[in-house]
Amino acid sequence: MSDPVFNLSDVVLSFKGNAGPIDILRGITLDVQPRETLALTGPSGSGKSSLLMVMGGLEQATAGTVRALGEDLSAMSEDALAQFRLGRMGIVFQSFHLIPTMTALENVATPLELAGRADAFDEAEAALKTVGLGHRMDHYPAQMSGGEQQRVALARACAPRPAILLADEPTGNLDSVNGAAIMDLLFELRDSYGATLILVTHDPALAARCDRAIALADGQIA
Repeated sequence: MSDPVFNLSDVVLSFKGNAGPIDILRGITLDVQPRETLALTGPSGSGKSSLLMVMGGLEQATAGTVRALGEDLSAMSEDALAQFRLGRMGIVFQSFHLIPTMTALENVATPLELAGRADAFDEAEAALKTVGLGHRMDHYPAQMSGGEQQRVALARACAPRPAILLADEPTGNLDSVNGAAIMDLLFELRDSYGATLILVTHDPALAARCDRAIALADGQIA
C-alpha cells in the first residue's frame, strides 16, 4: 500500500479564552490515502473547518503530529509551511479569497509565479479555459458573479496540479444551481489531476459522492 498523503496522530488544537483554554480539536488520529476523496461532516462548531486548516498548515496544532506527503507540518515555521504548500496544495474557501485589484488571469497566475513557473500566465489561461472562463480573463472579481468567482478560485487552486485539494464549504455562498456546477467541476478537476480531495460540507448528498465521510462532534471523530 502507498504511504498516506496525510497522517495525523493525536492532534489537538486549542486557543486561550477569557475563561481558560478552548479545545477545538481533541485527539484526532486519521490517515488519508493517495487519490482518496474524503468528506468532513458534522454540525457547526464541531471542528471540521479547523481540522482542514490544520491539515493545510494554515493552523498549527497545539499537540500531536500532522504529516503531509511525508513531511512533518508540526515542525515547520509559517514561511516553511507557505513554501511547502506551493505547488503541492490547492485550497478553495467558501468566500473565494480572490485579490480584488487583480484580474482573473492575474489571480490564477500568482501562485504559479510564486512557485517560479516561467509559464505561469500560459498555465493560468489554460486553467481558466478549463473552468469555462476563457472569456473572463481580464475581468476583476467585482465584475463577476459569485459562481464565476468560485470558478476562478478553483482554477487558481488547480492550476499548479497539486497532489492535494482542500475545499472548505466551497458552495456555501452559492445558490443550488451554481453550487452543483462547482462541485461537479471540483470532482472533474480532481479526476483530471489525480489529486487527493478533502472537503468540508454540510450536504449529505455531496458527502455521499466521496470515497469516505468522517463525522466530527465536539472536536473528535464521532
